[in-house]
Amino acid sequence: MTSGTFPILFITATRIGDAVLSSGLIAKLAEEIPNARFTIVAGPAAAPLFLDTPGLDEVIVFEKSKNGGHWLRLWRQVRRRRWGLVVDLRGSAINRFLSTRRRAVFRRSSGPVVHKVVEAARLLKLEDDPPAPHIFTAPETKAAALDLLHGQGPILALAPAANWVGKTWPLERFAQLAIRLLGEGGPMAGGRLMVVGGPADAGVVQALRHVVPKDRFIDLVGKAELLTIQAALSHARLFVGNDSGLMHMAAAAGAPTVGLFGPSDDARYAPWGPHTRVVRGSRSFEQIRSQDPNLNQSLCHMMDLSVDTVAAAAYDLLAQTEASHGRNL
Repeated sequence: MTSGTFPILFITATRIGDAVLSSGLIAKLAEEIPNARFTIVAGPAAAPLFLDTPGLDEVIVFEKSKNGGHWLRLWRQVRRRRWGLVVDLRGSAINRFLSTRRRAVFRRSSGPVVHKVVEAARLLKLEDDPPAPHIFTAPETKAAALDLLHGQGPILALAPAANWVGKTWPLERFAQLAIRLLGEGGPMAGGRLMVVGGPADAGVVQALRHVVPKDRFIDLVGKAELLTIQAALSHARLFVGNDSGLMHMAAAAGAPTVGLFGPSDDARYAPWGPHTRVVRGSRSFEQIRSQDPNLNQSLCHMMDLSVDTVAAAAYDLLAQTEASHGRNL
C-alpha cells in the first residue's frame, strides 16, 4: 500500500443499469476517504461510466470467457497490490485470495425484495441511508455534451430501446408522446427532442426524427461516448424511457425521469430519486411473469401501457419539478 493513499478495489456489474445503481457507493467512499484511490472492475458495457471517477487508478474491463478463466485473469491483474478495501458486488470468491484490510462482499439474501440501491448499500452497512446513484463527469465531458445540445428550449430525452423486446414500448407511442409534450399547447411546446441509445439502437431514430424540426432534434444514438450522454442527460427537462441502463443514468444525472415498466420488477429496478415515476400497464410484474415464467418469450409485454397513462405521469412530473428544473434549458 503506497504511503498516504487508501487503495480500493471496486468490482461492479456487467450491465449498465446495475452498475449505475451501485455507483453511489463509489461517490460515498470518495467523499469519506479523501486519499482513496480506485481500481474499478466492470463489464465492457458499463466500464466507460467510471472513467471520470476522482482518484481513479484504473478501470479494468472484465470480459467473461467460456471456461471461467476471466476470474483467474482478474486475480492476476490485482493480486500484487495490498488493498485497503475490496468491494465485490458480484459476490465472487476472488476476494478471499487478495490481501486487504477489509472486505465488503455481496451475499444473496432470502429476505423480502429490496431495491438494488438498498441491496448495494448493505455491503457498507448504509441501508438506512443508501447513497443515491452518482456518475462523475469531468469538466471536459460536460463541455463535450454541451457542444452536442444545439438549439433552444427545454429538452425532452427519450430512450426507446431496451435489451429485450419484451420491455420495449412501441416506437410509435414514443412519437405520439413527444408530439403531445413538444407540440403546440403541450407543456414543453417549442422544446427540443433528444434521442439517446447505443450503436445497436440506430433504427429508433428514423421513427422520431420528424416529430420536431431538424434544428430541434438532437440525435445521440450511437454518436456519443457513454459519459458524454450522461452529461447531456443532466440538461434534460424530462426523460422518458424503457427500463434500461439509460433510464438509470438519467435519474442519476438528476433529470426528472419516467420509467416504463412491464416484465421487470420495479420494486427492485425503479429509477431512484425524488423526481422519478414508474408507469406500467394494467398488469403487475407478477401477472406478467405468470404468463411468461422465464421472461424469455419474443413478445412485447408493453402493449397495455397507453400513451394517455405515460402522458399523465409526464405532465404530473413536469408540474412537480417546475420549481427545481423549470429553468433547465
